[in-house]
Formats: sequence, structure tokens, C-alpha cells
Amino acid sequence: MHPILIGSEIYRRSSYGPKHPLAIPRVSVTLDLIRALGWLDETRYRDSPMASAAALARFHAPAYLAALQRAEATQSVSPQDRDRYRLGADGNPIYREMFRRPATSAGGTILAADLTRQGGVVHVPGGGTHHGRPDRASGFCFVNDAVLGLLAWLDQGLTSVLYLDIDAHHGDGVQDAFHDDPRIFTLSVHEEGRWPFTGGVDDRAGGHARNIPVPPGFNDSEMLWVLHEAILPIIRHLRPQAIMLQCGADALEEDPLAKLCLSNNAHRAVVAALAGLAPRLIVLGGGGYNPWSVARCWAGVWGTLNGHPMPERLPPAAEAVLRGLSFSRAAGRNPPEAWFTTLADPPRRGVVRAVVRRAAAQAMVDLPAPLPAMP
Repeated sequence: MHPILIGSEIYRRSSYGPKHPLAIPRVSVTLDLIRALGWLDETRYRDSPMASAAALARFHAPAYLAALQRAEATQSVSPQDRDRYRLGADGNPIYREMFRRPATSAGGTILAADLTRQGGVVHVPGGGTHHGRPDRASGFCFVNDAVLGLLAWLDQGLTSVLYLDIDAHHGDGVQDAFHDDPRIFTLSVHEEGRWPFTGGVDDRAGGHARNIPVPPGFNDSEMLWVLHEAILPIIRHLRPQAIMLQCGADALEEDPLAKLCLSNNAHRAVVAALAGLAPRLIVLGGGGYNPWSVARCWAGVWGTLNGHPMPERLPPAAEAVLRGLSFSRAAGRNPPEAWFTTLADPPRRGVVRAVVRRAAAQAMVDLPAPLPAMP
């Protein structure tokens, strides 16, 4: 069964605003790069539907969704709605598609759950809005597509699902949504001491969560240690029927909002290791605020899902996609040539520090027993 790619053109013309970290194009560039590499059979591409308010209400409060739709329609927000729902506050801006764009992200992840009903692999780079809360926006996330996709799997009757999050920021919204539901096990690897300042090594939610906070400078060798000493053993222990990976690209060294030092080889290694460990796999996007590093990472993830080797040098059409980007931050003023001509970063190996070893070991302690699979 070949992997399916879900995308949308809504991301191409949408921006959170010129001064926002999400002013940059990400999903559109990823799709353009994948096509320029010749890696997409169009029969395996699906356009993301826009989830209805009724579908979003499977997790989100109807009053919040109504406020979100009001804010999009009027391009304004009342003081009451700002205070109650954090719209137009805390980095959650009022912008043109502020309901339609997150609803499209959610529609894509819900569709991915449906497409994997009988098994399969789906990549949804527009998904991964893992901070969204039932009744408010949080951390640039207006809805929580990951939660909605996981709920769709549960609605199919699945009883053992693993959610893995390798974004630089703790997947707080997903963990909290399933705090007391043993059917969803959440596992988050994220930068310690970074917003939202949750996900400590001892935080296990209701028992079916593990968190591996890692220090600044977290390198490829340390990610491989965490992968082989914690992530894979946990998955083999739990034997989930489905895995959802939030594959945020903000843990890459070039990202301006975090201080981790991974290369995109680490992300692809995680994706490759997950292949075949469960009948169903959904790979989402997530954070990532450097347009070159995000697109190269996520295009490489799609290549890995399809068994493509990483090219030593990009073909001219793919190079043209990357040369067409601009970036207002300091890193964009003189981008290195490799950001235009390669897909795979140079490996960023290093010492595996004791704090990383301890966090990985702690995640293995007192794991819950595997749940019986559905009949």
C-alpha cells in the first residue's frame, strides 16, 4: 500500500502576518519541492477538505468555534472574545483565513485517519497544530488537528494508539486532551525549559504519557539514543494499532525559535524507524520557522516514506523552488548555498550527554501494560 500525501493550496496564499514567525511559506514549498523532485504520483495526492464546525466540535467548544468564525468574517475581535478565547493575543493573530486554514489542517488529519481505516501511511505536512485547546487558541494553533485525527481513530474502534511528538515544543494540547484515556499513549521529545514550560520528565499525565525533555544543543547522536533506548522500546512494548508522528521541524539547528541542533537526518531516521511498527501511520508537520529547513525536512520525510534515496544535489527544478524563497530574519540575508542545492543536511553528531541518557531511561520506568486489541 503506497503512502498518500495530503495538502492544500490554502497555505500558498495564507500568512499569519509579516512580522509573525508563520509569515513564511511552508506546506506550499514542501509540495512544490516534492513535485520538482519527481516524487509524487498525482494519484496518491489528496486535497485536504475543510472540516466543518460540526466536525471540529468533536473536540472544540461550539462557542469558541463561533468566535473563531466571527473573527475571520469581521477581521476583528471584541475585547471579550480576545480575553476568553485568546484570539488576537499571545501570538494567535487575526488573519484572513484564521478559521478556514486551521479547519483545512484538521480536515486533512481527519481524512488521514479515514484513509488508514484498514491500514496504510499518510503524510499531512499541514497538520501538527498540537497546542490547540478545546476552548481557546494557543501557541499559534487555533484548532488541534492531531487530537481530532486521534479521535477519528478511536471512533473507528481502535483501542491502542501511540502519539509521538518530536517538535521542539511540548505537545501539551494532545497530552492534556487524552490525560485520562488509556487508549492514547502520548510521547513527547522537546526542548527543556521552552514554552509552554510543561512536559517535565516526571509528567506522566494520567499514566499513559511519557516526556523526554532535552537540553539545548540536542544533537543527532542524542536523538538516535532516545530513538533506540526509549521510543522504539516503548512502541514494541505497547504494540499500538496506529502511530501518529508530529514531525515539527523547529528542532533543526537552523530554526530561529529553538536552541536544538538536529539535522534533518534525525527526523528521517525517526520516520524510517517507525515504518512497519504499526498497521497505520500518520505523519504530521508541526513547528518550523525557517522556510528552507522546513521544506527540505518535510520533503525528505515524504521521500523516506516512499523509499527514495536523498539526492546528493537537487535537480534544477527543485533548486529553483528553494532559490525562490526569501526570509526576513538574519539567517535569510545570506543563506548558505547548501540550502538551495541539497536536501539532506550534514550529520550533526556529538556526545550523548548524561541528562539525555537519564531522561530516556526515566521514560522506560513503569510503563503501562499493553491494552488488548479490538476483536
